[in-house]
Amino acid sequence: MPDTHPSGTRIPETRIPEAQPPETQPNVFAPPLAAPVPRGMCTDCGISRTASPGDCGSACQFIKPDYPALEARVHGRSRDPAKQDELFFGPFQQMLRASLRPAIPGAQWTGITTRIAERLLETGAVDAVLTMAPDADDKWKPVPVIVTKPAGMAQVRGMRMGYAPLLALLEPARAAGHRRVAIIGIPCQVHALRALEQTLGFERLYVIGTPCSDNTTTANFHEFLGLLSDRPEAITYLEFRADYHVELRFDDGRVKAIPFLMLPLADLRPDFFPLTCRTCVDYTNSLADITVGYMGGTGEQWLIVRNARGAELVALLGTELQSGPPQDSGKRTGPVKGFMANVERAAGGLPLRRMPQWLRPIMGWLMPRIGPKGLEFARTRVEMKAIETVLHLRREKPRRMKAMVPAHVWALVAPYGLQPGPGEGDQG
Repeated sequence: MPDTHPSGTRIPETRIPEAQPPETQPNVFAPPLAAPVPRGMCTDCGISRTASPGDCGSACQFIKPDYPALEARVHGRSRDPAKQDELFFGPFQQMLRASLRPAIPGAQWTGITTRIAERLLETGAVDAVLTMAPDADDKWKPVPVIVTKPAGMAQVRGMRMGYAPLLALLEPARAAGHRRVAIIGIPCQVHALRALEQTLGFERLYVIGTPCSDNTTTANFHEFLGLLSDRPEAITYLEFRADYHVELRFDDGRVKAIPFLMLPLADLRPDFFPLTCRTCVDYTNSLADITVGYMGGTGEQWLIVRNARGAELVALLGTELQSGPPQDSGKRTGPVKGFMANVERAAGGLPLRRMPQWLRPIMGWLMPRIGPKGLEFARTRVEMKAIETVLHLRREKPRRMKAMVPAHVWALVAPYGLQPGPGEGDQG
């Protein structure tokens, strides 16, 4: 029978191989997972499916995160007030606009994340990579897998959408004897991993992070695809790009780019995105060794190298990686204020304001030309997420605000007139 996600959503069964002894495991192994322990404000990172579900209390990003302490332990320091961009993106040593040459066929963008993991396995730096593969019956549904050979990374390329209990793999990975491990995860998974890292017993741990702000169930994602195309089953690739377009690719080779302003977001149900994703305070995955995303990439990928281990991961790519400094142009204040006005309506239970249909193509043409680009585009999205966090949490879970909203988030929203109210925390 399908299990139930802590949010109450029924999760369809997943087709995975039967468990096999370590000596006969394939390159990509999907061990059977326990059902999640029901919890509120949960993205099913996988900890509740382990033998110690009580660890959620100290590990969960949505209970009482302590980013300064975790950043100091992982990176050797917390965010530096003298480096303004660390307020937005977390601690870092270097930021790059980069692409892989040659690109990996079938990978998202050029395949930097895939290739880093491949190189870790090729060089013997790790015994296994914990990541997501597509379900055998649904290419968009994530299945947590343990990859033990470089060739296995070809099976996990591309983007998935849905709840993904990645950290439920920690126990089977240890049971299989893996002591040097890389994990590819989104922020809520990485936060829980870092909170428990010192108890896991791995000899070596590399954390490759991807940005994330809005996840949903795989079933909901199919609903979204159905709004984008009259043949959603033919869509093989979807990516949000830094040029204000969503790129779709189809199984017949067609490519379609849809301006953000033309997306049918106002047609989605109010609960399409769970409250957890609407109140995430770590869009850029600040606790990863390296974050690989798109927001600051202006057509290429955006790498945030956060510590010495992240620099080691970049070095693994050698001359395969072409890189340069990120671009930075435009002004974010106008777009952020417009977004805030719409979120205030949504958080108040009012319908989103829809741009007149005749104006959307015009603005869709203008935004890539006059809107924020590169790092300013990334700052725009981070401020939007910070505003969304405060407004939705204030309306739906006000008692959680003091524990859930870090000081750096209050600093991000302050220029837009949002200040902590009584009992909501402070900026200290």
